[in-house]
Amino acid sequence: MDFGAYTDFACVYDMFMDNIPYEEWCEYIVMLLREYGVKDGLLLDLGCGTGTLTEMLADKGYDMIGVDNSEEMLAVAMEKRAESGRDILYLLQDMREFELYGTVKAIISICDSINYILEPEELLKVFKLVNNYLDPGGVFIFDCNTEYKYTELLGDQTIAEDREESSFIWDNYYDEEERINEYRLSLFIKETEDLYRKHTEYHYQRCYSVEEITKLIEASGMKLLAVYDAMTKEPPTAESERIYFIAQEQGK
Repeated sequence: MDFGAYTDFACVYDMFMDNIPYEEWCEYIVMLLREYGVKDGLLLDLGCGTGTLTEMLADKGYDMIGVDNSEEMLAVAMEKRAESGRDILYLLQDMREFELYGTVKAIISICDSINYILEPEELLKVFKLVNNYLDPGGVFIFDCNTEYKYTELLGDQTIAEDREESSFIWDNYYDEEERINEYRLSLFIKETEDLYRKHTEYHYQRCYSVEEITKLIEASGMKLLAVYDAMTKEPPTAESERIYFIAQEQGK
């Protein structure tokens, strides 16, 4: 996930993400995986966060590895693993430098983890590592937030949410020239009946165009198979908020 973020946020992340349709995301990803022949076997969830989707894919019969660079997020993921009893391997690694013990049938990276890679040169490193750790012909499925989402839906605005256990204020700013989205997250986390402690994190994402992603995939040695508007098999539109990419290993 983000580099230097998702520390204090980790303990309340799932609470504030309870509106995310993980079940729908999981069904969509499984449908895509099966379409490309990945019905079982070893999968990597790159930028797995608190492991919600990782657990769901394990429940679908896949052998899962989860990689994330936030120790706090992985601690939550391992608590879920302890409760479910599923055999999931979690690795504390930077996705720009991740290492596996061997290759995997498929790699997924969901919930705009790719947008956290701020430099195209570093994203190329990620894609090359993905290609390196995929089985021959293995597939890579990932999503990205779009420029439409950054400019029209997030933009320069403040979002706030107040709950009993925690509240947050999200101050968003999108620099259209630099194509960097910055948001300051102020968290107020309940510690005792009368005490809420404030925590502040800064998160940064980069907006990539389909053309940029396509060139980087090709430069990494992979082949781009499809680009979809999220949750569909239709091409992206000018108002797509999230786009899915499917790439395939084409030799090391």
